[in-house]
Amino acid sequence: MGVSNKITAILNFIAFLCAIPIMAAGIWLASKPDNECIHSFRWPVFVLGALMLLVSLAGFIGACFNKQGLLALYLFCMAALIILILVLLIFAFTVTRPDGSYSVPGRAYREYRLDGFSKWLRDYVTDSGTWQKIRTCLADSDTCPKLTQQYISA
Repeated sequence: MGVSNKITAILNFIAFLCAIPIMAAGIWLASKPDNECIHSFRWPVFVLGALMLLVSLAGFIGACFNKQGLLALYLFCMAALIILILVLLIFAFTVTRPDGSYSVPGRAYREYRLDGFSKWLRDYVTDSGTWQKIRTCLADSDTCPKLTQQYISA
């Protein structure tokens, strides 16, 4: 086995081991009672772990046993995953870049208004179905009581 195949096998074995806790976290989230805060993360976390496990397994077996078909599948899947992650990152930075904050004279903190955020984020948050989920999540968490304890004014 060549040096590059050994390195590929070692890295894919490490990725394989890392995929197991990701899948376990997805199963753990799925076993929790219905909660709006984690509802949308349940199965995507499990699927991400399963895909990572399968891709790393294909790379590991392909590198250990010099299977060209599995290595080609591994390289194609890794390229697709990298491109998808880059697209997601660009989208996230584009949507969240305008932070909606503005300076308030005489205050050490900044105020936030919905008008300062990107149009897509404004439309997403102000959608009645989405806002109801966000509101339920905030009500279930201890975010609002913490804010009233830390700050004097609303």
